Amino acid sequence: MVAPTLHSIAFPKLDNAQIAALNKFAASKFFPDGEILFKAGESDFKFFVVKTGKVEIVEHSSGKKKTVTVHEEKEFTGDIDLLTGKTSLVTAIAQGDCEVYEISASNLRKILKEIPKLSDTILQAFLSRRKLLERSDFMGVKVVGSKFSRDTFRIRDFLSKNKVPFSWIDLEKDQQVNGFLLQFDISKTETPIVAFDYNSILKNPSNHELGNALGIKKSLAKNTIHDLAIIGAGPAGLAAAVYGASEGLNTVVLEKTAPGGQAGSSSKIENYMGFPMGLSGTELANRALLQAEKFGAQFSTPAEVVGLEFENTYNVIQLASGESVSSQCVLIATGVYYRRLNVEGCAQFEGSGVYYSATAVEAQMCHNSQVVVVGGGNSAGQAAIFLSKFAQKVMILIRGDDLSTKMSQYLTQRIEQTHNIELLTRTEIRRMNGDESLSSVEVTNHQTEQIRTVEATAVFIFIGAVPRTDWLPAQIEANEKGFVKTGSQLANPDSWAGGRQPYLLETSCPSVFAAGDVRLDSIKRVASAVGEGSMTVQFVHQLLSK
Repeated sequence: MVAPTLHSIAFPKLDNAQIAALNKFAASKFFPDGEILFKAGESDFKFFVVKTGKVEIVEHSSGKKKTVTVHEEKEFTGDIDLLTGKTSLVTAIAQGDCEVYEISASNLRKILKEIPKLSDTILQAFLSRRKLLERSDFMGVKVVGSKFSRDTFRIRDFLSKNKVPFSWIDLEKDQQVNGFLLQFDISKTETPIVAFDYNSILKNPSNHELGNALGIKKSLAKNTIHDLAIIGAGPAGLAAAVYGASEGLNTVVLEKTAPGGQAGSSSKIENYMGFPMGLSGTELANRALLQAEKFGAQFSTPAEVVGLEFENTYNVIQLASGESVSSQCVLIATGVYYRRLNVEGCAQFEGSGVYYSATAVEAQMCHNSQVVVVGGGNSAGQAAIFLSKFAQKVMILIRGDDLSTKMSQYLTQRIEQTHNIELLTRTEIRRMNGDESLSSVEVTNHQTEQIRTVEATAVFIFIGAVPRTDWLPAQIEANEKGFVKTGSQLANPDSWAGGRQPYLLETSCPSVFAAGDVRLDSIKRVASAVGEGSMTVQFVHQLLSK
């Protein structure tokens, strides 16, 4: 039996039984030759199955029309952006007179939830189409900016972590720069810019502006009281979203930057059950995102939470945008972030030499250069191994004697076997040096008291986990470091405000839960966070049933 190719999975033909199954969700529509079914940049576009005729899919990211594919009878349009709510990357045009079945995004979610055979075919096609697009010369959104610019890095990082295809035009090196600047009639001092097509640009947009333009930032219903509001879309939040939405809870997820949390910054996770070849944190996060949205969970990114208030029967979450979200139950799954090193130059070079994740975006800055990784945990180990494929040399700096205390054995062995990774024990950074960007670091060995300067174009920091809880109200108990207390950790669980014993993951405020890295004494692993997020949903069901 011949294995199916990626192309055949991406562009299947539906059989008569599948078409009959989706017909009750569809409306019949006619498009004359040349009429547009949907166009690039359009949000809330429809899903179409070709009944008669053909539909051509084209893209213009290079400035010229390019045919991606032509859908024929019983084939369907669309990709994962139909489910995530992002704007379309391509344009669909009737090729000859064409009759189609038209299905809304909301009805498509019903199909995926209720008809497993169709769900598998459509989701596999959507994921495969995105892979084919990424492997092609598709340019996507274009970012024009300097590698020395913090804002250029911020924009690239935001697009990458939200799985938005883009190409970066380096202000210092790319030969296309002058042509782009001339075409958009802007100067180098006005960069970075983001070009969505050859008529639409944003000058140094904020993440909020990017989210709106790309359809990632969803408007939130003002008069809806959700069953479950999840703050943070790391592994714990995503797991809760999948289980909550699949079990019928009206679920909304509020994420400050991008799905994945700290795990999303991992280039490769190899010890997560079910993935023997490993997968990146971004890939894991986006699979979970697609799964949750398939079941109807609503996501909004970026959505920065700044406050939490308590009404008689529900909770009100306040956002930096001025919006608010009401929910009967709340899950705090905001995770942690790595702290800035308290050394000269660290703040100065953030985004232009100092980074807190190691993905393809950061790796572009490290080709054939020497880089430093600070930290002895799994995130640091994964980063070092990933960066060793691009950098000439990777130096790991730890204050202890070896890596075995905090790092998984498979990672320590991999590091020992990688010829261009050097481990410096009992060593810390004293100072970071450079002009526009980082050029070297001064390090000290606490055993020998030797101080030396090491060339480095980048420092990757993976130490000092700080919980994202500075916005929490005083009613939520936390320890001195800000990690949230739950269940038996509470000061007086026997006289708790709920008139009952708190659930295992419930905070000092009834109906407000915490899971994942933000919770006091949680196990700092992806699988543990997923387990806690999933467990929370069962507690929510029990609470709502009373």
